[in-house]
Amino acid sequence: MSGDAAPSPLQAALDRVGDRWSLLVVEALLDGPRRFNDLQAALSGIAPNILSDRLKRLERERVLLARPYSERPLRLSYELTADGLELAGALRLLADWGSRADSSDALRHQSCGTPLEARWYCPTCARSVETGETTELRQL
Repeated sequence: MSGDAAPSPLQAALDRVGDRWSLLVVEALLDGPRRFNDLQAALSGIAPNILSDRLKRLERERVLLARPYSERPLRLSYELTADGLELAGALRLLADWGSRADSSDALRHQSCGTPLEARWYCPTCARSVETGETTELRQL
């Protein structure tokens, strides 16, 4: 593989948010804006310097937005951008995959209790799409 090759779509995503703390920060912000101390309390075990670093990086990547709520001293509130909110689906899929070690934690259909399955869906054709029917971004 040439050194000039563009990164795969998965590598591009991992370059933006591919570490444990970044994904957990995004998850913590899915319910709405939070302040630094609220995030630190929600993310058990994260050191303040690591949280600060991840918040700055996620802001540079346009995944979250920092808004001042106090000027003196400067205090910030953090919220997801549209790009950050789009990660919710990917986080649900990753959490579902993680829950499969213990099927009692799987996401379930509320009315019948059946574990849910993620599928690719074409809104134009209004049907599920199988892997062989997709354009190839990159085989994983």
